[in-house]
Amino acid sequence: MKKKINYTKGEIGEIEIVKDFLPSPSELARRESNVRVTINLRRSSVDFFKNVARKNSVQYQRVIRSLLDTYAISFTNTKSRTRV
Repeated sequence: MKKKINYTKGEIGEIEIVKDFLPSPSELARRESNVRVTINLRRSSVDFFKNVARKNSVQYQRVIRSLLDTYAISFTNTKSRTRV
């Protein structure tokens, strides 16, 4: 059985308003175009990504793509801040 929730009257304490950080549904559904590339990697690197992917039940290519995307975004944001 579900535990019954008891509501009380009165103040609930200090409240913190959190900025909405979630993307809109249209942004979630957006699909970016991909470019197929061929790259030679060290076996140890590929094994590392395969282990990470296995633990998280995803494809290892997706893990590598995510890493590269995160790096590119971070580097782009850093460069744009230093030009100001």
